[in-house]
Amino acid sequence: MKPTRRIPAATISRLPLYLRELEELTAGGEDVVSSRVLSDLTRFTSEQIRKDLAYFGAFGRRGIGYSVRHLAASIRQILGIADEPELALVGAGRLGTALLRYLSRRHAGLAVGPVFDSDPKKAMGSVEGYTVLPADAITEEVQRRQIRLAAITVPAPAAAQVFAALVAGGVRAVLNFAPVKLQHPDVFVNNLDLATELQALAFYGQLREGKADEGAGA
Repeated sequence: MKPTRRIPAATISRLPLYLRELEELTAGGEDVVSSRVLSDLTRFTSEQIRKDLAYFGAFGRRGIGYSVRHLAASIRQILGIADEPELALVGAGRLGTALLRYLSRRHAGLAVGPVFDSDPKKAMGSVEGYTVLPADAITEEVQRRQIRLAAITVPAPAAAQVFAALVAGGVRAVLNFAPVKLQHPDVFVNNLDLATELQALAFYGQLREGKADEGAGA
């Protein structure tokens, strides 16, 4: 199942979408699925699905399709969520609380680990049933629990310091919601700026009004 060549980032981003549909099929009692059916469900072509999966091995049988449970289990293994790794969350404000609420109500293959916040009023309190630890304990706690995944939901001025503390503790992948770009040569960072995403979305909101193609040739 180990890939022998570099995997495109787009392929990795599609795997959770395949997994979501496979889990729905499992819940519906389906045992086998074809790439054509997965194509209908995900809106990716059958060829793209087969190509993505081929990076990791052979999972289906020609003329029969894929075992739904086996393929789902294989994708969980590929993604590294088969054993539900812990996710550290830094920032117990409104966005952080919403994220905690979402993770606690929807099985995402991740276990919520320690939650941190710099506000003394929140530290050692509870948010969505999770104990909030002080931010100055990030490095020690992350290192002690060998946590490799983290989400940052703090204001921009605090993001760099929080990121440094997480990296020092051994975190290797970060989802950053702070409106600032974070980067490190040894850490994968997905910088997700909600404001810029919504601004880009506004472009598509013009399409029905015929404005989106104005100036496109400039």
